[in-house]
Amino acid sequence: MDLYGELAWRGLVYDGTEGVRAAFTAAQVTGYIGFDPTAASLHVGNLLVIMALAHLQRAGHCPIAVVGGGTGLIGDPSGKTVERQLLTLDQVERNVAGIRGQLARFLDFDSTSAPARLVNNAEWLTKLSAIDFMRDVGKHFTINVMVGKESVRRRMESDEGITYTEFSYSLLQAYDFLVLFDRFGCTLQMGGSDQWGNIVAGMDLIRRVRGGKAHGLVLPLITTSSGTKFGKTEAGTIWLDPQLTSPFRFYQFWLNTEDADAIRYLKFFTFLDQAAIDAIAQTSAQKPELREAQRALARQVTSLVHGDAAVMRAERASQVLFGDDLAAVPADDVLAVFDDVPSSSVPVTALRDGGVAVSELVSGSGLTASKGEAVRLIKGGGIYVNNRRVTDERARVTLADAIEGRLFVLRKGAKQNHLVRISEI
Repeated sequence: MDLYGELAWRGLVYDGTEGVRAAFTAAQVTGYIGFDPTAASLHVGNLLVIMALAHLQRAGHCPIAVVGGGTGLIGDPSGKTVERQLLTLDQVERNVAGIRGQLARFLDFDSTSAPARLVNNAEWLTKLSAIDFMRDVGKHFTINVMVGKESVRRRMESDEGITYTEFSYSLLQAYDFLVLFDRFGCTLQMGGSDQWGNIVAGMDLIRRVRGGKAHGLVLPLITTSSGTKFGKTEAGTIWLDPQLTSPFRFYQFWLNTEDADAIRYLKFFTFLDQAAIDAIAQTSAQKPELREAQRALARQVTSLVHGDAAVMRAERASQVLFGDDLAAVPADDVLAVFDDVPSSSVPVTALRDGGVAVSELVSGSGLTASKGEAVRLIKGGGIYVNNRRVTDERARVTLADAIEGRLFVLRKGAKQNHLVRISEI
């Protein structure tokens, strides 16, 4: 299967220029994707385009990751209803440094046959004078065409409008394509489908200034089966940086994928081949309760981003977390799993010396209506503290029994959980 066919069966092709498939088979292609350095880490919403670059290299072509240190100072209006907050040079430089390491997990920058490159467009954009920009780039674009772009038109029709700063973004990105064409023979730009107008602008500039032929290929914008934007959760953004999103929480994000999305995401976000994914799909259809697709997805993506060791730790934590004892599970991982359950707090002073009775802790949390009900449930074996059944109605807990001295997980029956956080007051 050629590269275009590989991308197509995975559902990664939304649209492309005429002849782009033939270009992949005719010769080695150098192609690029831009990354917006608005944060020091990429997130799961960036994974689709990262995978596209990785597939490009695996097929023998040369990928370029362009970190927008220059355009990041401006902000892309595509898909935005209001202007982004402008970043300082120091902020952009810090963010670029963080992104570089994350891309290295997917791209081989040391390859001798199809080397990946990472470049920062601040290298040329910050040296470009306004006069040179207007004379060498601006004269090749008409206002009529630029105003016709959907992203620009939508902003012009809104109450906020669009600033000249953002209006110029498309031309800056077009200039990026020209610079990469000149320096590296880059003839392909890829991106999300919302980037189509910007990509076409770059192709037009190359044709007008150099008489060259360039191509564009855009990927779909992903939504979940319920219609929500992929990667957006109630708990916030799922980052690739383990300091911002723990590998355990990252693993759980993929494990919690809806059945209707799991096979599609295996095609998008893993390198499993068609036969392997078809086999998983068949198993999932026959025995959906096993959640085989979600397990494969969580393992594969977590391994790509954080490594095999992180997968093993996440799976061990899951076994312990939903098994016998929570004492060995980090408090942050416990909070990640139980972030949507009811919670209350208990002062640390109450847990010193002799501690507090489990029956009081349970009733005080609201998990039972009264202390008497808590006592009855404890006698009947229906109360758990940190996944350990409590059967002695006189049992007490102290600070030493808390997970990392920070919290308890109470459970009534099989499924009713409650978090008790330990406060200093």
